[in-house]
Amino acid sequence: MNELQAFLNLYLKFFFVLTPFFVTSMFLTMTKDFDSPQRRKIALRVMLAVITICFTLYLFGDYIFTVFGITIDAFRVGAGALLFLSAVSLIQGSGSRPSGSAMEDVSVVPLAIPITVGPATVGVLLIMSGEAHGFSEKILTLSALLAAIFSVGILLYLSGQLERWLGTRGLAILSKITGLILASMAAQMIFTGAKNLLK
Repeated sequence: MNELQAFLNLYLKFFFVLTPFFVTSMFLTMTKDFDSPQRRKIALRVMLAVITICFTLYLFGDYIFTVFGITIDAFRVGAGALLFLSAVSLIQGSGSRPSGSAMEDVSVVPLAIPITVGPATVGVLLIMSGEAHGFSEKILTLSALLAAIFSVGILLYLSGQLERWLGTRGLAILSKITGLILASMAAQMIFTGAKNLLK
């Protein structure tokens, strides 16, 4: 039961860090000139790209800390600040919207990175990689990460239906709620990192 609770906690954290509703609104904006089959194909490509990027960052995060001589608490403060900035942009609705008018493959850049996997997401992944102890804990975290990415992928795959159900205003409201949750997570990360650095 403890493992299930830990999985759910990790899943929810990853799900909101990936800013799913903001990503969905960006996806709808950038693929407005595509038909439904093309949108679904791009959604699958985005999901595969995000899995590759996130797993690489998580699995090799320890080496990044070692090479640059960064402590996990210092990185926690920095990542928390970036996460807070992302949260503010979501709440204010000031996220940048790159032009998607050209019929080009936008699945990796900019949809996968930096829209889905932005600086704040990178920071969270590196921190969680440094905090994980043991093989079983890494597998649990990767499973929760994969489930969260699949959930975002499903949202993108069904984005046409979501747009009809919720409307642009509904997606904007959900994006702001996501921003509030991210702001709380950012505050906790900064507080924890600063407290440990000052010990």
